[in-house]
Amino acid sequence: MYAVDLHCHTRFFHARAGEPTPFDPVGARLLARYARRRGLDAVALTNHDYYEPFFLEGVLVIPGIEISTTRGHLLVVGPDPPRRTTPGELTPEDAVALAHDRDCVAIIPHPFRHSTVRRSDAPFDAVECNGKHPETHGRARALANRLGCPTVGGSDAHFPFEVGRGYTEIEAEELTAEAVVDAVREGRVRAVVDDGRGARTMHRLYDVVHRVRGHR
Repeated sequence: MYAVDLHCHTRFFHARAGEPTPFDPVGARLLARYARRRGLDAVALTNHDYYEPFFLEGVLVIPGIEISTTRGHLLVVGPDPPRRTTPGELTPEDAVALAHDRDCVAIIPHPFRHSTVRRSDAPFDAVECNGKHPETHGRARALANRLGCPTVGGSDAHFPFEVGRGYTEIEAEELTAEAVVDAVREGRVRAVVDDGRGARTMHRLYDVVHRVRGHR
């Protein structure tokens, strides 16, 4: 069994969306440091609308990208995600087809935050229980049941200390991007989310931030 955070970012903020920045390698190294402390075996780097490969000491990097579709965000995770996407260009159906063409899985992240991706007819592979929104986990599991797919966990970490607040237990004989894809598709996964006192305090802060930004 492996612990994998399937939703992480290498930058603190969303500035210059869709473009790598010189800070990304620094953010990746800090992310890896905290991931090791949290006992994670791997993290998926899912920056907004771009993928840049990184090798991080002590923790496996699963390639990924968070695509800004016409109806909200979609995580694409696997061995060969697209390197760049144009925000607002792809429909959810297009993005899922792109993921599957590239041997990746398509995951609905934070399904009830500023998104109607869940209402499309695309064949999603999983629904995320987002580490920043514990109050939606029951609804996320119900959505996954309706769609006939599993739930996975992701922290949606933008600050390194957030990594691991949500993660996925992966049942596999070895840990590779291909093995993660197979486990998600076959339902050999379980979402795990930290709901301790510190996490609840951070959640209240996120709630205020997203409300101010109009994402709630």
